[in-house]
Amino acid sequence: MNNKQRIVIVGATSAIAEHCVRLWAQDQPVDLTLIGRDADRIKRVAADIGARSPEADIHVTQLDFLDTAAIQTAVDEIAKQQAVDIVLIAHGSLPEQDTCQNDLQACREALEINGISPLLFAEAFAKHMAKADSGTLVLVGSVAGDRGRKSNYVYGSAKGLVTRYAQGLQHRFAGTGVKVVLVKPGPTDTPMTAHLKAQGAKLASVEAIAKNIVDGVKRGQPVVYAPPKWRLIMLIIQHLPNFIFHKLNI
Repeated sequence: MNNKQRIVIVGATSAIAEHCVRLWAQDQPVDLTLIGRDADRIKRVAADIGARSPEADIHVTQLDFLDTAAIQTAVDEIAKQQAVDIVLIAHGSLPEQDTCQNDLQACREALEINGISPLLFAEAFAKHMAKADSGTLVLVGSVAGDRGRKSNYVYGSAKGLVTRYAQGLQHRFAGTGVKVVLVKPGPTDTPMTAHLKAQGAKLASVEAIAKNIVDGVKRGQPVVYAPPKWRLIMLIIQHLPNFIFHKLNI
């Protein structure tokens, strides 16, 4: 029996996910399963983690993130080996709003990879966690899902779906041994936001965001805003009356 903490990362090539793994791996011995879409990139992440934490057991799985049969098979195989302690579902993309407005295929892909795909993985893992009555399921949403804005409403609607799903899952598992944590990062300095950084946007460091997530998971917080200031910012934005909100260029 493997006594190491079992952690599964879906979207392991995400910069946020990779930094979360580093923190978990330096804290205690871990058994990691890294799942991604690009086999070469996952192997590079695995090699980096292995060099930093030689005692970690690392497994790599490459999948089509919209293939329901492949997702179910992979999750079933992972879960049958031993109960999973933490599942972090962190994959996604940041599409250009203009592109989504003018290209329905791009719009569909943005909705699927940012909304549908995370839910498919979560539902597959939730079944096994329910059976074990243990584990923490972490879904990375976004502050963009808190209120639709003209600058990113396609991406925001996908993340809004993640928010509603996480709320339902928290209701489902209330009073059980399964915890569900919804993470809502603000704009973060990752390769996905390089174009925003080039435009002068102020972005949180990925290291700080990862620490917010790991700390929130440890505490079992239902919702983790990262950085925490976004909780207040989005509370204000959510409650702005439309006659004010519609005048804002955000």
